[in-house]
Amino acid sequence: MDQTTAERQAYYDKLRPNNLAPLWEVLHDLVAPTPNSSLQPAIWNYDAVRPTLMESGALITAKEAERRVLILENPALPGESRITTSLYAGLQLVLPGEVAPAHRHSQSALRFILEGSKGYTAVDGERTYMRRGDFIITPTWTWHDHGNEGDDPVVWLDGLDIPLVQSLDTSFAERYGADAHPVSRPPGDALARYGSGMLPEGYQSVRPVSPVFNYPYGRTRDALETMRRSEEWDPHHGLKMRYVNPVTGGPAMPTIGTAMQLLPKGFETAPYRSSDAVVYCVVEGGGRTRIGEQVFDWSPSDIFVVPSWTHVSHETDGDAVLFSFSDRPVQEALGLWREDRQGNLEP
Repeated sequence: MDQTTAERQAYYDKLRPNNLAPLWEVLHDLVAPTPNSSLQPAIWNYDAVRPTLMESGALITAKEAERRVLILENPALPGESRITTSLYAGLQLVLPGEVAPAHRHSQSALRFILEGSKGYTAVDGERTYMRRGDFIITPTWTWHDHGNEGDDPVVWLDGLDIPLVQSLDTSFAERYGADAHPVSRPPGDALARYGSGMLPEGYQSVRPVSPVFNYPYGRTRDALETMRRSEEWDPHHGLKMRYVNPVTGGPAMPTIGTAMQLLPKGFETAPYRSSDAVVYCVVEGGGRTRIGEQVFDWSPSDIFVVPSWTHVSHETDGDAVLFSFSDRPVQEALGLWREDRQGNLEP
């Protein structure tokens, strides 16, 4: 060790007891020229995961667990309950006749339905029945419970901003004290009031989230199919639509951006990257996605994740529909979001 290095080390040793550290030793990591995500691309094959999920139904009830969920952990972040650095994802199972009891929390949640047709979720007094492909919102601090009135299991993909809320030290939660919160509005009330291009006279938004909390897949799919007639395919996304708050035109959720895209048979998207790490769920069709140097084959209900600022491209075998979510609204609100549509494959 030369004299200069020894002097610096002696200086650094003096800093630690005072809870100080030299910025110049870590500056290039703290203020990197481009995102250097620790996340890894990963895929969860639904057909492979489903038997393990169903096995949990024999081990613990939905009521005992409060939420019977298998967390989708990014392989780079074991034990941290994260699929990206800012978002959580999991697969939730509700068996016939079960109720997942009512609670509320400061984290915002989305549900994307994978199987079952007689499951329901109730949000602040309105119950909505869930079908495959439906996108459902549970806004922050709203009472909600889930149940299954059918004969078959109900499974959905959960997406929450848990890591983001944790990083801000703003996590609050409360149990209702009963299995179900009282129902005070008929099913479909929110969609009728706010999702038909109209608003009730005197309506004033009280929170930055869409007042529509169920976006049915049938309506979404019809919109995509109607729009495909114009053959206006984006080279990077095919035909991609973002879910929005009908009151503001902004994102449906303030912390989680959601979208649905249609890729026609044989379509291959041009390389694309953005600063938001993105979670995809396959709704229809089959194909493959290149994420960086890795290629993942996918089929319906498979889930995969693309790290921040990593090139991604999709190729389809037939018509395919993909649902996706990310923290893009947060990045946009802070002026941080970026995209690269030039196909530049340099880092």
